[in-house]
Amino acid sequence: MRRMTDQPARWTQATVYPDMWADPDDDPRNSEGPSPDGELATLQDFLTNYRMTLRMKCEGLDAEQLARRSVPPSTMSLLGLVRHLAEVERDWRNWITDGDPLPKLYGERDADFDGAVAEQAVVDAAYADLEREQAATDAALAAHPDLGERLGKDGIAVRELMVHRIEEYARHCGHADLLRECVDGRVGQ
Repeated sequence: MRRMTDQPARWTQATVYPDMWADPDDDPRNSEGPSPDGELATLQDFLTNYRMTLRMKCEGLDAEQLARRSVPPSTMSLLGLVRHLAEVERDWRNWITDGDPLPKLYGERDADFDGAVAEQAVVDAAYADLEREQAATDAALAAHPDLGERLGKDGIAVRELMVHRIEEYARHCGHADLLRECVDGRVGQ
């Protein structure tokens, strides 16, 4: 177990607001102009920003750092979060279909975290899986712009699924904050 003195020093790249991840001019989540119009556009904007936040928390780290399990005995790592969210995106499509469920990407329960090992090929595959699964879920939901429409065997409302997606990314971005700080000391929202 590491001693507190072995922890990296806390730091941020931001100079304008020291509690931020990046300065406003360098933060791709900052958009000038009016906020999105309408409920669907607002939900999509929040989802996009949380997805971007997760990627930002992983930027600049090598395979070992991404796979590092920073809070023992947890199996959680930044790479594991990327793999987990790819798995979750796939599973959400199972919620909205009446057909047979898609198979799991990584196998048995917790394989998304357990298989998050410090190999560049695993990192590259995880990002490719996440992008593919996000795009597939986005495309599946684009066919249902009515947020009140109920889909799948359980009749889940599109609105509920969108809010759940945002909640899932937001919760895991909170984990990513702590994991990244443990890896190299970088902080910021």
